[in-house]
Amino acid sequence: MDLRKLKTLIELVEASGIAELEISEGEERVRITRTVAAGQQMYASAPQQQFLATPMVSAPAPVIIAEQAEPAIAEGHVVKSPMVGTFYRSPSPGSKQFVDIGQNVNSGDTLCIIEAMKLLNEIDADHTGVIKAILVENGQPVEFGQPLFVIG
Repeated sequence: MDLRKLKTLIELVEASGIAELEISEGEERVRITRTVAAGQQMYASAPQQQFLATPMVSAPAPVIIAEQAEPAIAEGHVVKSPMVGTFYRSPSPGSKQFVDIGQNVNSGDTLCIIEAMKLLNEIDADHTGVIKAILVENGQPVEFGQPLFVIG
């Protein structure tokens, strides 16, 4: 495949906004992948050769992003996940949630369920107080030690 044809394909990918293009002609195969990263580079690869082409447009001006403070987590006792699994706020779909923000809980009250390997594990409050924050969405995977609730 000649260089002019390759350049035309790269320009086609750039102009169309598609992320990837792969073309085969006989034994030759070209794959052009467009990434939107710093400098916005495009890569084209063929068997035994790799081409690097940068767009003919001038580089975009650097973007200055103002640093944002991390979202404030309510102060209090943090209940963390004791295992890896899937977080559920209620015992079954459509049923009442175990706890809501602002609800009083006692030590030993069930806060949620974490499903791990088809086993449903109830997570109990280890502190008495008021639910200040629920840090995980229903059905979201959680990791060991990940904060789940803040009890104030």
